[in-house]
Amino acid sequence: MSTITAPTDFTRLPDLPADVFTAPLRRPTHLGEDWVEPSQADYGAQDHATWDRLFARQMEVLPGRAASAFMAGLERLDLGRGGVPELARLSRELTALTGWSVVPVPMLIPDHVFFWHLANRRFPAGNFIRSPDRFDYIEEPDVFHDVFGHVPLLADPVYADYMQEYGRAGWKAMRYNRLKALGALYWYTVEFGLVQEADGLRAYGAGILSGPAEAVFALEARSPNRIMLNVDRAMRTDYVISDLQPTYFVIESFAQLYHQTVERDFDRLYRGLGAGFTYANTAVIDVDDVIHKGTLEYHLRGGRGSGAEPV
Repeated sequence: MSTITAPTDFTRLPDLPADVFTAPLRRPTHLGEDWVEPSQADYGAQDHATWDRLFARQMEVLPGRAASAFMAGLERLDLGRGGVPELARLSRELTALTGWSVVPVPMLIPDHVFFWHLANRRFPAGNFIRSPDRFDYIEEPDVFHDVFGHVPLLADPVYADYMQEYGRAGWKAMRYNRLKALGALYWYTVEFGLVQEADGLRAYGAGILSGPAEAVFALEARSPNRIMLNVDRAMRTDYVISDLQPTYFVIESFAQLYHQTVERDFDRLYRGLGAGFTYANTAVIDVDDVIHKGTLEYHLRGGRGSGAEPV
């Protein structure tokens, strides 16, 4: 186990011991240790047009599929008023609602810096937007994914508290060098989570909400498994980065997600976890509370690379 201790004071970025393993990212020379850009990018007309096209495309598919809290946050923050949102203005409005703000960062940032920002109720957003030739798919999250996909839910008080607690929990994961396990929880909730609402399943994960194909596939396709969330199970499950997900985990409410996570004894969990994942991303196991056992047809046919139809 690492010598890192989970901080109780997040006013400064805690030191990261050498025996904690994180992604080897090189910090640009003009940035400080917080990786925050001095100012938001000066987006041009084409950039603003790209935002507007992406926004319009998502609004054609999300009504009736996106979580009600997401749609409410989208309206309260008025992210469709035209062009890439001004982060300073957005932060003022979000701070008034839940105490969160949005800060521009150049790219993916180190795990411990990301956790620190979340612990301080700051969401790091990519300070760039995809080019027109990468309109449909981009590997590294841009300002559209980060702001459109993530920020509306930060207007919900319970979800906002969950995100802060997730940031605080990151330091404990690093203490045990179990960032992959905690990353799986983020993947299956914050990025690709579903929630059971009165009118049916809805998406709340940003990876679903910021892409039209996954918004339909996650909720309506025959292929993927849909399983009620068990935190321990999700943290032991591998995941797909560059394709549609074979499995989605479903929560009953954000309050349930908060309590399942905050009340879990992660010290005990991490001591029992191996370095790798226990379950394949296609697996359905005997302890699962299964809503829909998928056919896995899309993935068995080869997924995105094969041109398989996402059914």
